[in-house]
Amino acid sequence: MSIFSLITGRPGLSGFGSASTAEQVTEGIDASNLTAIVTGGVSGIGLETVRVLALRKAHVIIAARNMEAANAAKQLILKDNETARVDVLKLDLSSMKSVRAFVDDFNALNVPLNILINNAGVMFCPFQLSKDGIEMQFATNHIGHFLLTNLLLEKMKNTARSTGIEGRVVNLSSIAHNYTYEHGIRFDQINDERVLRVFTFYLWKNVPQGASTTCYVALHPNLKGVTGKYYLDCNEMEPSAFARDTVLAKKLWDFSNKLVSSAAKP
Repeated sequence: MSIFSLITGRPGLSGFGSASTAEQVTEGIDASNLTAIVTGGVSGIGLETVRVLALRKAHVIIAARNMEAANAAKQLILKDNETARVDVLKLDLSSMKSVRAFVDDFNALNVPLNILINNAGVMFCPFQLSKDGIEMQFATNHIGHFLLTNLLLEKMKNTARSTGIEGRVVNLSSIAHNYTYEHGIRFDQINDERVLRVFTFYLWKNVPQGASTTCYVALHPNLKGVTGKYYLDCNEMEPSAFARDTVLAKKLWDFSNKLVSSAAKP
C-alpha cells in the first residue's frame, strides 16, 4: 500500500483499503459465537471497534480505566443496538495490580475468550512514573498489554480447544513505529525524562475508517491461520526492520518479563 493508495482509498489485495469502514470490512460476518475484550474501548477507534463487533453480535467486554466513560460508551451502543451484548470492567493498564485484578474479574464472568484487542494507548503525556515505577507511556502501551495478554493466553487456548475456533490477539500499532531511535529501543533509558520523540502525521481517515483494520483482522475469515503479521488499511504490509528483528524482540520480551517479575516481588 502506497501513500497514493492511502489518500485515494484504492483497495489492496484484500479488496479493502484506507477508505473502507469497519462496517464494510465485516459485512455479512456472524460473530454471535465469539467473545472479545477491547482495551480502551470508550472513544475513537476503540469505541467504534466495540460498536461494530457488537453489531456483528459478538459479546464484547470494554476494559477501561474510567468506568463512567465506559458505561456511557455502553449506553451509546445500546441506544442504537438494543440487543448488543456489551459489558464493562475496570482496567488501568499502567498498574500491574489493576491488570491482575481485571483478569480475576473477567475469569469470574465464566465466559469464553476468543479475541483480545489491545487497543488502549497514550501519547505525549507529561513525564511521570507509574505506580510500578515505569515511565507512564511505556507502562500503559506496552507493559500493561504484555502482562494482560500473558495472563489471558491460557483462557484463550482453552476456549480454542473447547470450541474449535482459533483465538486472535490483535495489537494496535502505528506507522510511527518506522521512526525510532538509532537502535530501536533504549532499554537503559526507559525512565529517562528525555526519552521522547515527537512526530506529526497528516490523517486522512475518519473514525469508522480508522477502526476498519482492527475489525478486519479480528473477524474476517480470510485471516484464519494467519499469525504474527502487520496489517495496514486491511492489507498485509512489511513492518520496519526493527519490528522484524528477532534478536531485538527477544531482548524486549526478556526486559518486559524482568519488569513484571520485579513488580510482583513484595
